[in-house]
Amino acid sequence: MRGGGDACGLRAGAVSWSRATWRPRSDMGSLSCPSSSASHGNLPHLLLFFLFVRPFNCLASYSRATEILYSLNEGLPAGVLIGSLAEDLRLLPSARGQDLQSQSPQHSVAERNPPLSFSLASQGLSGQYVTLDNRSGELHTSAQEIDREALCLEGGRGTAWGGSISISSSPSADSADSCLLLLDVLVLPQEYFRFVKVKIAIRDINDNAPRFPISQISVWVPENAPVNTRLAIEHPAVDPDMGTNGVQTYRLLDYHRMFTLDVEENENGERTPYLIVMGLLDRETQDQYVSIIIAEDGGSPPLIGSATLTIGISDINDNCPLFTDSQINITVYGNATVGTPIAAVQAVDRDLGNNAQITYSYSQKVPQASKDLFHLNENTGVIKLFSKIGGSVLQTHKLTILANGPGCIPAVITALVTIIRVIFRPPEIIPRYIANEIDGIIYLKELEPINTPIAFFTIRDPEGKYKVNCYLEGEGPFRLLPYKPYSNEYLLETTKPMDYELQQFYEIAIVAWNSEGFQVKKMIKVQLLDDNDNAPVFLQPLVELTIEENNAPNAFLTKLDATDADSGERGQVSYFLGPDAPSYFSLDSVTGILTVSTQLDREEKETYRYTVRAVDSGKPPQESVATVIITVLDKNDNSPRFINKDFSFFVPENFPGYGEIGVISVTDADTGQNGWVALSVVNQSDIFVIDTGKGLLRAKVSLDREQQSSYTLWVEAVDGGMPPLSSTAKITILLLDINDNPPLVLFPQSNMSYLLVLPSTLPGSLVTEVYAVDKDTGMNAVIAYSIIGRRGPRPESFRIDPKTGNITLEEALLQTDYGLHRLLVKVSDHGYPEPLHSTVMVNLFVNDTVSNESYIENLLRKEPEISIEEKEPQISIEPTQRKGESVSCMPTLIALSVISLSSITFLTGMGIYICLRREKKHHREDENLEVQTPLKGKIDLHMRERKPIDISNI
Repeated sequence: MRGGGDACGLRAGAVSWSRATWRPRSDMGSLSCPSSSASHGNLPHLLLFFLFVRPFNCLASYSRATEILYSLNEGLPAGVLIGSLAEDLRLLPSARGQDLQSQSPQHSVAERNPPLSFSLASQGLSGQYVTLDNRSGELHTSAQEIDREALCLEGGRGTAWGGSISISSSPSADSADSCLLLLDVLVLPQEYFRFVKVKIAIRDINDNAPRFPISQISVWVPENAPVNTRLAIEHPAVDPDMGTNGVQTYRLLDYHRMFTLDVEENENGERTPYLIVMGLLDRETQDQYVSIIIAEDGGSPPLIGSATLTIGISDINDNCPLFTDSQINITVYGNATVGTPIAAVQAVDRDLGNNAQITYSYSQKVPQASKDLFHLNENTGVIKLFSKIGGSVLQTHKLTILANGPGCIPAVITALVTIIRVIFRPPEIIPRYIANEIDGIIYLKELEPINTPIAFFTIRDPEGKYKVNCYLEGEGPFRLLPYKPYSNEYLLETTKPMDYELQQFYEIAIVAWNSEGFQVKKMIKVQLLDDNDNAPVFLQPLVELTIEENNAPNAFLTKLDATDADSGERGQVSYFLGPDAPSYFSLDSVTGILTVSTQLDREEKETYRYTVRAVDSGKPPQESVATVIITVLDKNDNSPRFINKDFSFFVPENFPGYGEIGVISVTDADTGQNGWVALSVVNQSDIFVIDTGKGLLRAKVSLDREQQSSYTLWVEAVDGGMPPLSSTAKITILLLDINDNPPLVLFPQSNMSYLLVLPSTLPGSLVTEVYAVDKDTGMNAVIAYSIIGRRGPRPESFRIDPKTGNITLEEALLQTDYGLHRLLVKVSDHGYPEPLHSTVMVNLFVNDTVSNESYIENLLRKEPEISIEEKEPQISIEPTQRKGESVSCMPTLIALSVISLSSITFLTGMGIYICLRREKKHHREDENLEVQTPLKGKIDLHMRERKPIDISNI
């Protein structure tokens, strides 16, 4: 800026904001020079400021006073940019640099361009609505939302400056309804000092809906209001918003084809709705119209408010009295009693209040004599005989009666009164009451016995010359009999007991007439007195109720109702529980409301049956009894329960598929669908299945203990309630072994394997073993070993332990024992009902060494002929027994050896020589014969390997 004077007339850009989007708008504020009057008006404020600046700058600062205007919408969030004072006052660094070009070049850049500082002259309320950046001079909205309607209330408006936020609706603003925030801003340092007046115009948004001061508005329209009558509707709607956002129009939700609305605007811009009558009104046809009046503002979108508008039609005197008939005929006997009403006239006026008041009067045409004889009540229209009818009275009277209403022509009705003269006096009836009589009414107790006397009647003729007869007229259990021996005396009595509950009141007449045809009636009124002869009666002697269990405390069950035909206190009924009712049931003695104070549990008790009593208040009281049956309905409040939490079943293996393993017992205390239980296998469902109906557990396939010896299942029980409840149980299935596996020989591995046995092997030495296993368990897996077939030079030299399968040498090997020994070993279990077995061939080659393996292999390939022994293995035989036997026979053998030593030596030598020569000669033939001889019986040679395995202890 080039000095304070350059700011005059300079337009500064501002930002205009709306709720939805931010759109920069120009020409929304201006920088203008204050007028001289304004300058002098602000002089006191400037004097306060001079205390803080150097005196020689006072005039310069004052000459640079500036005014700038911004505008923004109300209700903006915090941080919205209102304007930048530095930019709008052209105090940017470039502009300031141009102003300082004339300064001395020896000053530094910092000295030539000192930083600007912006501050409010007085803090006041500035921090509440706007924030000022001291460096950039940017004005932003604060966290306190600006509400134009709250700021610009009539009592809060002002035009004070002085550096604080002020509120103004000055006409000097953009519009007459502007709401201004006024701030005084100081710009420093002193060489760029500005005293800036900032005006922020708050623009109105449509954030308030029209509202009627009251929710019910009443307007009264006279029924004779002409068409186009205009009636102002009081309490118009108010809208804190201004301009087009304020109330713009009114409308009715239902015009009833009788009304319309018009809106008038006064010089202050206030709009008042007017109700316009569009049709003819008639209160007697419809006295009220109800509609909804709606006020709508001009916002986008528009907001509305409503209230109920009641249009009342006020009555006017537009109806006059009318008689339904134009003439009535009246007959009066000449002996009628004075004061007796003879007739009544009545007119109708459809108006209300004073407009419908009717008075009755005789027409001036009615003679005075008639007026004196018959009195007309001007308010009720009742005509009474006013004086006694004499002999000179006219026989016919024409009474013209007028019905007068306010402002109306009277309605006219004619009453023709005909008087029937009575020449002779009628018979007289003189009563004498036996029963209690008050004011002409006889009071009798109900259930009085038959022939209860009521009254005596004396009948006589005043003339004394006519015979008088008498009879009873009317309905009821009464009769009138002559009372002898007297004449003209009659007794009135009952003919049967009377019941107050059937009929309480009787009206009969005693009629007397003479031979001339004249008669007279004496009306008798009989009122029965109630007695407590009826007990209360329940409308339902058997009350059947249902209630769901787990009910809320003090739950309503029913309202008992009993009636008593008696009247008064005798008919007042109180209710009581019977002695058999549980204590947690309550019965209100007055209302008969039956409640239960605690929660009922169907599983604990499903049906309650007890009595209730209804007692009246008579003396003595009477009562009746009803039975209450309460059925407690089931709720799904019990989970299925297994008889055991853990079930164990023992099943033999190879059990057939879908066979019954066991029964899973489960119960549910609920009933119906809530107690229906479905069972399912949670795991192992591919193997096991359960029958929901019977709870039978089955296996889909046959089970093999050797593959899996036990199974652990989880079974879930789910009931049919909503929501369903469930529980689980553990099931253990143990497979019992059956003898379905023969022993499996693991060693030797083949019938073709062999073992070299040295001739020097000592008797009792372990040569080899047969090792077998059995997949079964228990006795089914107990294995016994036995040799069931032998072949060789002396195969009996070897024995097998039946328990361990160890093969030992029994006797010392001789020269003749050289060669191949073949032992057929039977491996048998102790299974039940029948043991299973396997066989294996044990080949023992007695020699010093294996010189020709091919020779031995050739022997092994040829099937030998072995006689099978049927002797079963005896596991119970212990080796210690054999040892004992050998020890006991040893002395005998020694003695025999000593005695025959010489002969034996000779024979032995000869035998060895002959055998050796014969063996050499026939060696090949004997071996071929030995291999080719087949084994007898069925022998499992276990030919699993074609190549023999050398089992040797070398």
